[in-house]
Amino acid sequence: MIPALPRREREIFEILCGADGATVADVRERLSDAPGYSAVRTLLSRLEGRGLVRHREVDGAYVYELVPQGADVRESALRQMVRTLFDGSAVSAATALLGLSRDLSPAELDRLQSAIDSARETQK
Repeated sequence: MIPALPRREREIFEILCGADGATVADVRERLSDAPGYSAVRTLLSRLEGRGLVRHREVDGAYVYELVPQGADVRESALRQMVRTLFDGSAVSAATALLGLSRDLSPAELDRLQSAIDSARETQK
């Protein structure tokens, strides 16, 4: 579903992927060549209509956030993000994620190693 979104909606979706919540003004600040306030609000409403975004009111302002999605939507969004932000390189994306999570527990490191081992087995 995510790759099928129009460019601006996909860009806003990706901005919200990297935020705990964002107002229309926050989204406009992060958009390249940002449209007006009401246009961004309309795009966020469309994403809400698609069930990808929800809002809550905080101090009189709407704060938008992603709706937790099923595995298919998460995978689609992740693939799109890897293509967009990491030039399609899953290794670059994984390396960036590891850089953000320097304090991994032994159990998390074991899970990562299992995923790597499983990927190697699939290649054989």
